[in-house]
Amino acid sequence: MVTVAQVRALAVSLPRTTEAVVRGCLKFRVGRLVYVAFSRDQTVMGFGFPKEWREGLAYSEPDKFMLPTGGDLRYNWVLVRLDAIDEQEMRGLVLDAWAMCVPRSVAAAYDARGAAGTSC
Repeated sequence: MVTVAQVRALAVSLPRTTEAVVRGCLKFRVGRLVYVAFSRDQTVMGFGFPKEWREGLAYSEPDKFMLPTGGDLRYNWVLVRLDAIDEQEMRGLVLDAWAMCVPRSVAAAYDARGAAGTSC
């Protein structure tokens, strides 16, 4: 199970990220674009995800992923239950959501920095 603390540790390490609490919900954003947000009870994480793929994601693993409700349907957004993912999957979801919000050059520089730290 992934914790909010694990997500926060990753999110605050990403360039241009700021943390905010809005109406009791913890959010991470780049500028005004929110890429990760938590439910008030911190059991569900919303994250940026392409609209055209989200139905397939939600229907492929309905015990894990959910479609947003109401007005959030107009955004590139999907929800995941934190107790249904592990840390590796969380990292992928958060990094992909963040990359949707930053300029490509910033995401590429972050990727290059990570690749430079790995060795075979």
